[in-house]
Amino acid sequence: MTKRVVVTGMAGLCPLGQDWPTVRENLRGMKSGIVAMPDWGGVEGMLTRLAGRVADFAAPDHYPRKKIRTMGRVALMAARSTELALMEAKLLDSPILSDGSTGISFGSTSGSPPAMEEYCRLIYVNKSVKGVSPVTYIQLMSHTCAANLGQFFGIKGRVIPTCSACTAGSQGIGYAYESVKYGKQAVMVGGGAEELHVIDAVVFDIMYATSTKNETPHCAPRPFDVERDGLVVGEGSATLVLEDFDHAKARGAAILAELAGYATNCDGVHMTNPSSEGMERAMRLALEDARLDPSAVGYVNAHGTATELGDIAESQATQRIFGERLPISSLKSYMGHTLGACGALEAWISVHMMREGWVAPTLNLKNVDPRCGKLDYVIGAPRELQVEYLMTNNFAFGGVNTSLIFKRWHK
Repeated sequence: MTKRVVVTGMAGLCPLGQDWPTVRENLRGMKSGIVAMPDWGGVEGMLTRLAGRVADFAAPDHYPRKKIRTMGRVALMAARSTELALMEAKLLDSPILSDGSTGISFGSTSGSPPAMEEYCRLIYVNKSVKGVSPVTYIQLMSHTCAANLGQFFGIKGRVIPTCSACTAGSQGIGYAYESVKYGKQAVMVGGGAEELHVIDAVVFDIMYATSTKNETPHCAPRPFDVERDGLVVGEGSATLVLEDFDHAKARGAAILAELAGYATNCDGVHMTNPSSEGMERAMRLALEDARLDPSAVGYVNAHGTATELGDIAESQATQRIFGERLPISSLKSYMGHTLGACGALEAWISVHMMREGWVAPTLNLKNVDPRCGKLDYVIGAPRELQVEYLMTNNFAFGGVNTSLIFKRWHK
């Protein structure tokens, strides 16, 4: 027998703010979180100078030094969003965290890039192991977020690191959902994080996939727009606390939403070029998991990176499933592509919008590319919209696709 999975806590840090009231204000005010990165001009041949930063983030003073010395910025952001989510769920310092009934499913594209720099400099440039520390390796290892969250909060259930680039956050939530749904854990901490670094921007820059509107940061990115010129890399972290409904009810927890469906698959075609058919299959599998007809979904939060191939493939796949009636928008237009964090951040924000009965428009979208699917693109201003179900989608290098479906919670 499967379990119902509900959200009892959530929190995020992103280029629009480090709490929901601030993020809501910036979204409703249609304010961009994209800024110029002048230092990137020192990298020869690099075209973009744009990014989405989490401004003024630092480890809180109450974090014990002993616990955070193994954390780079990416793990520190993960710890902070998780702490806030557990506080909202009223589980921070609860014995539930350490009795084996709570697990972790959390991802990032990689470990902390500055730690990678240090490690490589010592070994490959200095040709010496002098100064090499195991702490540095723990900061750079691919499962640094999941592992550090376990030791920081004393969580002793299963640990699932999801290092799948742009689907790391959504797979983190998805595998957390499956762990609860199939009775493996009563509670799961799920999410994703990413630390801004020039190496992440370079990956896309050398593929000519980044925006070069360097003099007008707030004009980029422009998902689905005929004049888009590429994505912008960002950073952040978001955590959702997922719980067995009966477990949440028994302890009197406040329920924020229900996670009704999830799917992930692989295109099996190309490492970097997206497959519209693979995207469509993931969405249909999520609908099947939630036992829903497409007509039940009232809004789709798009992956919407502002790359030509991605925008066209995704929007056409979405139209084939939902037709032309579906409201859709991309939150990356405000904060850039936060890579391993994007799936978790977009789920966090989308659930908040569903609870409040509105959706944010795609910023900078003026003229929809005619090659994109025919959909109800939310443009120009926030739209008041009551929905029972929303879908949020993410797609990654390697042909990895994810789709999550959330249901509005009625008290």
